[in-house]
Amino acid sequence: MPDRFLLAGVMGFPVMHSRSPKLHNFWLEKHGLNGRYVPLAIRPDGLEAALRALPALGFAGCNLTIPHKETAMRLVDSTDAASKRIGAINCVTVAKDGSLAGSNNDGFGYIQSILQARPDWRADAGPIVVMGAGGGARAVLVALADRGAREIRLLNRTDTRASLLAEDLGAPITAVPWSDRSKALDGAAMLVNTTSQGMVGQPALDIELESLPRGALVSDIVYIPKVTPLLAVAKARGNPTVGGLGMLINQARPAFKGWFGIMPEVTPDLVAMMEATL
Repeated sequence: MPDRFLLAGVMGFPVMHSRSPKLHNFWLEKHGLNGRYVPLAIRPDGLEAALRALPALGFAGCNLTIPHKETAMRLVDSTDAASKRIGAINCVTVAKDGSLAGSNNDGFGYIQSILQARPDWRADAGPIVVMGAGGGARAVLVALADRGAREIRLLNRTDTRASLLAEDLGAPITAVPWSDRSKALDGAAMLVNTTSQGMVGQPALDIELESLPRGALVSDIVYIPKVTPLLAVAKARGNPTVGGLGMLINQARPAFKGWFGIMPEVTPDLVAMMEATL
């Protein structure tokens, strides 16, 4: 695309903490594309105007982060099947006619991050315990179910939220009371934290791992810090672990392809660059 400067960005509020600009700008440079990916601090009351301005400003599209993922879904012209099930979008692509297409790549990013770290992983290997009932949980739950998970035990500190989410998404997801969280780990093949617990500035996830089999995979979608308290405890007892950085990187790949026509790869130099920012 030699005739124009390529543009994309991430809309959020706040947004300057986002690592997405470093990620996408790395790929733009690596593939010799003349363009830039920028942070866009958009307040909630300015989201619709900002989205509608994308075509006129020459943007190929944008990512969406807190607090815009759910609201933006109602503002774009079309959404894909996955985002409809999840109930939120994290990516907008500007079509040739100027219309806005919404998609959600978080589930793709999550599954790819697990497979890259554990190529022999299978969603149907045994019960999966998922902690949390927010937007991250919805994306992970849909992805695990689509991947063939046979039993997913969902827990949230507010039991009602877990129950409503399990009812909304249906089988194979079953809500388990927060008070039974230790018991829920019995016989599990995988534990996933989709909450913000364990993130820098947040308390650790309130769960003991004694009941979790030592062969169970422990996954955390938090990526700052690289090793959360949950992952540190799991590693110490011998469980295999996967952190959240891989999800961040992999969810960006289909977005980049949709905007610029290239599916970027996850390379050691990219991972090292991203880890250095944490």
